[in-house]
Amino acid sequence: MRVGILTGGGDCPGLNAAIRAIVKRGTAEHGMSIVGFHNGWEGVINGDAHPLTRDDVSGILVDGGTMLGTARCHPHKVDGGLEAVRQTAAEEKLDALICIGGDGTLRAASKVNDYGVPVVGIPKTIDNDVVGTDASIGFDTAVMIATEAIDRLHSTAESHNRVMVVELMGRHSGWIAVTAGIAGGADIILAPESPFDIDAIARKIRRRHRYKNFSIVDVAEGAIPVEGSDWDAEGTLDARGNPIAGQIGRQVTQAIEDRTGFASRLTVLGYVQRGGVPTATDRLLATRFGVAAIDAVAAGKSGVFTALRGEEIELPEFSEMKGRTKFVPKQLLKTAWDL
Repeated sequence: MRVGILTGGGDCPGLNAAIRAIVKRGTAEHGMSIVGFHNGWEGVINGDAHPLTRDDVSGILVDGGTMLGTARCHPHKVDGGLEAVRQTAAEEKLDALICIGGDGTLRAASKVNDYGVPVVGIPKTIDNDVVGTDASIGFDTAVMIATEAIDRLHSTAESHNRVMVVELMGRHSGWIAVTAGIAGGADIILAPESPFDIDAIARKIRRRHRYKNFSIVDVAEGAIPVEGSDWDAEGTLDARGNPIAGQIGRQVTQAIEDRTGFASRLTVLGYVQRGGVPTATDRLLATRFGVAAIDAVAAGKSGVFTALRGEEIELPEFSEMKGRTKFVPKQLLKTAWDL
């Protein structure tokens, strides 16, 4: 068999670990030929590929990012894109593709599979918002980095009697903000799933400062104020309706200072959250996903993606996740606010 691999969407730690597992398992156990496509679906459309051997993936387990490169390209949104993918698959004599990506990239994988090119997906995203899997590659590392940042902000906040606001990634779901906020001891955590009342936040900070001289406020970039409040965050979305990094954090910081009189400062963690060396947890998950994906191809399966459910790796169909977002559960949100 001959199998292609691509990584699409934003980069994250653990992608190389998954590529390594696919290549090692595919060549050694199944006698397959593996082809890597550069820059996601864009590379498949353009036929930009090269063979991958065990030597090519030696030593990449600990490397962040992706050796194949990545891009935000979806073939069903490109004129002639799906047909170009099918033509590339035919020219490369591929039996299947393994697509490593987040919700958008995997939705594209589903479209390609429906068009007649067999695809198996692997979920990766630091946002942890792919429906159907308990965890996605990259999430654990992002939480570790965010938690460490919050830990470090505590000393500065206390030393200078300040409110320190940290903005974390999370456009539509607040998994990083909530989990890192709880782990890092943030005093207030704002997530997209739970619109906030800025006046209630100010009151909570004033009460806290009766016995503590500082506060840590953890804000997901997609957090929004509650409807009907007299404070409206403006200019936080781009032309496509996506949050602009730093904007909600900046406005929350200024609003807290205006309402409390306490000196407030903002830290935007940004792309730091998805860079660097993957944690052991992400290396293990990526390796298990890679092995499961190539084994699924060897068994003739397609139209499925790898999913961690409890302690097991399962293979649900693309239809289970496409067009949906995994949000932070209400119980976890309540825990974040109650603390």
